[in-house]
Amino acid sequence: MYGSSWFSSSFLMVNEALGPGLIYFPAAYDQAGGVLVAISIQSILLVFIVAAIMILVYCSDLKQATTYQDVVLSVCGKKAQTGAAICLFWYCFGACITFLIIIGDLWEEFFLFVSKETYCHDKPVYMYRRFTIVVTSLLFILPLCFSKRIDSLTYASFVDVAGILYLMVIVAVKYFSQDPSDKPAYVKTKPNSWMDIFLVIPEICFAYQCHVSIIPIYSCMEKRNLKEFSKTVSVAMVLCVVFYTVTGVLGYLQFGHGITSDIILSFDPDVTIVIAVVLIAVKSCTTYRILLFCGRAAFDSVWNIALGLTPEVIEQRERKMRIVVTLIWFTITVVLAMFIPNIGVVIQFLGALSALLIFLFPGMCLMKSMLDQQDAVPKFKPNSNRIKFLIFFACVFLTLGAFIFGLILCQAIQKDLHGTKYKVKGDYLCMAEPDS
Repeated sequence: MYGSSWFSSSFLMVNEALGPGLIYFPAAYDQAGGVLVAISIQSILLVFIVAAIMILVYCSDLKQATTYQDVVLSVCGKKAQTGAAICLFWYCFGACITFLIIIGDLWEEFFLFVSKETYCHDKPVYMYRRFTIVVTSLLFILPLCFSKRIDSLTYASFVDVAGILYLMVIVAVKYFSQDPSDKPAYVKTKPNSWMDIFLVIPEICFAYQCHVSIIPIYSCMEKRNLKEFSKTVSVAMVLCVVFYTVTGVLGYLQFGHGITSDIILSFDPDVTIVIAVVLIAVKSCTTYRILLFCGRAAFDSVWNIALGLTPEVIEQRERKMRIVVTLIWFTITVVLAMFIPNIGVVIQFLGALSALLIFLFPGMCLMKSMLDQQDAVPKFKPNSNRIKFLIFFACVFLTLGAFIFGLILCQAIQKDLHGTKYKVKGDYLCMAEPDS
């Protein structure tokens, strides 16, 4: 028997969940109307986020499914599987673009620290954002994107979580060590409008979105059962909540209303911030590969169904398809990242897809599996009440998922119609005063 332990699996789970959402979280607190509102909404949504994970894992055991879309297939059928695979594909594709954009942002932060005068006025070609994205991707991401199993990234995930921990500690240290006179002039304690409380939902959905890799991680565990995986989920969720909440609360309280969308951008560059920049860049490279793995599996599912390929043919073509899809995926995401200036352009739409993957499809799986059990259980048996409750819970899941998806999508379209402007990070800092 081989595979990852429940403990190492928790770091794979944390590695996917902790990403662009962490550096974006303090700004989300400002949008929502302050710390209390944001934490309250986060706590409510966490109940459903964790429940969705356990639903997916439970359903995966019914027919030993190894991917998210295969879980949906085993419970809800081929049409639902195709829908889930398409949503999962576009989510992973968009998320990979955000990680490459972040890598470009982080290189700008590094060059601004090393030589702001050179970067802002007469920078050489190797300092250009597009150049750094391409070179970093070719050297540090592409060579490790061809793995067949997701647990090959286990050890890298330990390093990535250490990098996230470092960023959280830096935010906390800088908050508690700042001069009282530097406190922000205005920190929200309530939303400007009751509708503002919904503005934090896309960020929370995107931040805690680890559902796309849950089943591949679970299928690679040495001991595959709900009891072992509950340990994985507990450790991963505790770490995620601590990292997100501490960074969000202290980051927002330090800079207050008007905080930049990227918490790293808000700090004056120094050695400690540059170290954080390097660690977040390394983490972005690793998480890109996890998402590519899941997105590639989703594409394979749709492709194989469309062509009607048999399992034998799929196995014969697996290696060739893995290489071809990886190269095409990598090339397109790098090109798009070169021309998209800011993660704010895509994060709203990713939040909408996250709502479907977190709420709608798990709700469908729970509903269908409970209805199947209800048909097999006599009405007056003790299990019948439990099944009725879970059917009701599935209805709540489906309703909440549809509501959040529609809400986030409307928010994203509204922002796009209003022509929201997004600045490239380096351009923003170059316009700042030299001593800012």
